[in-house]
Amino acid sequence: MADDSIAVVDLDRCSPDRCSYECSNFCPPNRTGKECITLRGEDAEQGGPDQVRISEEICLGETCGICVEKCPFDAIEIINLPSELDEDPTHRYGENAFSLYGLPVPESGSVTGILGPNGIGKTTAVRALAGEMVPNLGNYDDDPTWEAVLDRFRGTELQNYVERVRDGEVSIARKPQYVDQIPKQFDGTARDLLEATDERGALDSYIDRLDIGPVVDNDIETLSGGELQRVALAATLARDRDFYFLDEISPYLDIGQRVTAARLIRELAEDEDRAVLVVEHDLAILDLLADTLHVAYGEPGAYGVITDPKSVRNGINEYLKGYLSNENMRIRPEAITFEEHAPRETTKAEPLVEYPDLAKSYGDGEFSLDVESGTIYNGEVLGVVGPNGIGKSTLAQLFTGDLTPDVGDLDFALDISYKPQYIEIDQPMRVDAFLSSITDQFGSSYWNTEIANPLQLNRIMERNLTDLSGGERQRVAIAACLSQDADLYLLDEPSAHLDVEQRVQATSAIRRYAENHDATVMVIDHDIYMMDLLADRLMVFDGEPSIEGHASKPQEMRDGMNDFLSDLDITFRRDERTQRPRINKPDSQLDREQKRAGEYYYAK
Repeated sequence: MADDSIAVVDLDRCSPDRCSYECSNFCPPNRTGKECITLRGEDAEQGGPDQVRISEEICLGETCGICVEKCPFDAIEIINLPSELDEDPTHRYGENAFSLYGLPVPESGSVTGILGPNGIGKTTAVRALAGEMVPNLGNYDDDPTWEAVLDRFRGTELQNYVERVRDGEVSIARKPQYVDQIPKQFDGTARDLLEATDERGALDSYIDRLDIGPVVDNDIETLSGGELQRVALAATLARDRDFYFLDEISPYLDIGQRVTAARLIRELAEDEDRAVLVVEHDLAILDLLADTLHVAYGEPGAYGVITDPKSVRNGINEYLKGYLSNENMRIRPEAITFEEHAPRETTKAEPLVEYPDLAKSYGDGEFSLDVESGTIYNGEVLGVVGPNGIGKSTLAQLFTGDLTPDVGDLDFALDISYKPQYIEIDQPMRVDAFLSSITDQFGSSYWNTEIANPLQLNRIMERNLTDLSGGERQRVAIAACLSQDADLYLLDEPSAHLDVEQRVQATSAIRRYAENHDATVMVIDHDIYMMDLLADRLMVFDGEPSIEGHASKPQEMRDGMNDFLSDLDITFRRDERTQRPRINKPDSQLDREQKRAGEYYYAK
């Protein structure tokens, strides 16, 4: 194989007990007597003895690809690496395993962002930067040394940082990606967790600004996703460390909470002179938060490349365009564009349902919700926005019949397909078996084109539901929702734990399904990009979180966004090149001008 190619065997998918070794039997070099695809054997350091290994020296590369086609479980990838990669990997996990090229550059006093798909090596990079592993520079058969790593990065921006890691001078605080796993690892109240991490005496300030005082004495296991996210962020920022790694700060947070979190992180970097590295998929927040940006690209699970630092604006715009100019690299065949997704005038078809004024209270002194009467039309996508704890999920449960209103009567006979906010999976069932139990269309060309392919489900079909990551569970849940026959499809936070590519593809799948089937969809989400690409109209919630909420009747996109953002005192503008939404800096000239004009969404 050429030096710029690699062979990857996914050991989670390689199933020798259920195949006839089609990969090795049809391999051209094997058929001439060469040992290209062989068994790993009893001395294998990774994988089982009956799983296969591929000799990259003998393999013919992508020009052959017969083993890729013949493997019944899609466990093999033969990949031509970009010709621009003229160095060995920073780290490779073993034979036919994932390779990472490059590392991000943390800088004291600034926030460094990483933008890229899941499974591209971001966690590997952080482990190296934290000194938790020594990068092997692609020599996985040898014991790696920091001296070799230092020689690799000598003369680069990473040299001083690598020297500090080598000398054990870097300490790290890390916020995990999946905060819903915290209750499985910690037993006690939120205050117990926070006080154990308060190394800088900043805890009271974080509790106040992140508005977690009302729940700080509650058991961790009783907290919602948004509360867990804010507790985890406070616990991480309160530590006294050199390097802070924050893996996705936005899931389960509303836009106001995301902006607050971004400001706290910037203050830590600037005022405390700390190095902060953030992985984030909400592009509006990443734009507001980061000083510099590394773009990560490659083939998830196979190899990842982390670029040199870019300006945040250029990095995001190049990522959306799908072409990295300095690297001369196309990372996506088509650009992600926003021009055609500007707020649309709603084409009012026949009403699907007209609902009356509604009210729901959970009891004296408990949360209450009032809903203005309104109409939902056939074939529209209705976005639902508002702060956390304001009653959006309560409305969803009123519509599904899981809750009964105290005022008003929801007597409409609608079949509703519902994806809840928090996805709990406790059945050891394969993904394909689960989805085929929902729809007779499973596996058809229509279902694959409309649902499976855009949601990238094919590679996880044979996995058990209980083994899926948060993002994988989310995509399966969206597919399950759209696969049912229903009058109304109701999705609560479908963007959570999805990377940018997956969010765009999920958005496209939802939008296309609505258009092709004249289906009506309600989407509750906090991602402004997703709403911008998806929604025809908006239902806006306001009020006092956890105390009382109010839902407006559905309104046109611009009017709804202006109402929503004015309540948060946040203005957006359109990027001149890509038309993507961008948050204006508070009290900037444009921020003041748009507020005076009452145009919080973006100026006309």
